[in-house]
Amino acid sequence: MLWDIFCKVIDNHGDIGVCWRLSVQLAERGESVRLWVDDASALAWMAPQGHPRVQVSGWEGSATIEPGEVVIEAFGCDLTLRFQAAIAAKAQVRGRQPAWINLEYLTAETFAERSHGLPSPVLSGPAAGLTKHFFYPGFTPRTGGLLREPDLEQRQAAFDRAAWLHEHRIAHRGEAQLVSLFCYEPPALDQMLTQWAAGPAPTHVLVTAGRATAAVRAAVEKKQHADLSWNSASLLSITWLPLLSQPDFDHLLWACDLNFVRGEDSLIRALWAGKPMVWQIYPQHDEAHHAKLAAFLDWLGAPADLRAFYGAWNGIGELLPPVDAPAWATCVQQSRTRLQGQDDLVTQLMGFTARGPQAMPL
Repeated sequence: MLWDIFCKVIDNHGDIGVCWRLSVQLAERGESVRLWVDDASALAWMAPQGHPRVQVSGWEGSATIEPGEVVIEAFGCDLTLRFQAAIAAKAQVRGRQPAWINLEYLTAETFAERSHGLPSPVLSGPAAGLTKHFFYPGFTPRTGGLLREPDLEQRQAAFDRAAWLHEHRIAHRGEAQLVSLFCYEPPALDQMLTQWAAGPAPTHVLVTAGRATAAVRAAVEKKQHADLSWNSASLLSITWLPLLSQPDFDHLLWACDLNFVRGEDSLIRALWAGKPMVWQIYPQHDEAHHAKLAAFLDWLGAPADLRAFYGAWNGIGELLPPVDAPAWATCVQQSRTRLQGQDDLVTQLMGFTARGPQAMPL
């Protein structure tokens, strides 16, 4: 089938990252995809090779085309009135509407199970009388699952950590804990740097480009201004990474002993990596993210110290407990095993659209 996926970029690592992975995974299963995005600039480094079955265009290009068999609004972005009118016209000609999916944000909260797959009648505008359907990614069998390539486990098993580090000119001492850091501006970042500098073992932090680099540089400069000897034993070393493509970001997570991630796409990739991980959730002004974080930790079965760490890292608690990497790894790996027993998001999405949302009579 031909799929039209619409994306509006708020955080170019997240919204476009999820939509690109979705587009590629559909294309790899033989589907044709048109990805309509208001700012595709991040794809230049995120997916420099593109994909032959994924066409990327600006939103304005959708004004004159006929909709495909499936239309996806990613994360509640509203389609233009002209494209809604085109959906209605196609439905009128064919006697059935295209599958019209509202792909929601990822959450472990219980409403995702209740709302997944529900119809949403269009009450106004040129497509009034048609129906959208909610599709909720999630962590349980009653949701839409998570994005996962069919060959992901095999590729990870064949991954050569030493070769990847050498290729990226990362001089890694074998005894050092290797940590990836992809974050916003975590309130406990100063505490974490202090813990790493205090040891007892060396820590080598690979800091991703963008906001993470800016936050760490600012924190280090502040600490050096206050105390030049804060890292006198040189137990903490830092490598500043360039922007990474999606495959290389996955490789980064596979290469490290502990992963700090943020947002939605990197959370999913860190779960598949199976390493101890810490998630910085996207903060919301009404603190709705607190409940979302608690629901995720409940699903994860996080032990008390991991919950406390997540709280402090996300500005809910104050003190960071010590990292217990072996226990946290076990927690993540058990959760990953549960997820691997469920159908992935693309499998479920293709099944959902094939079962008949697009075949509802007008």
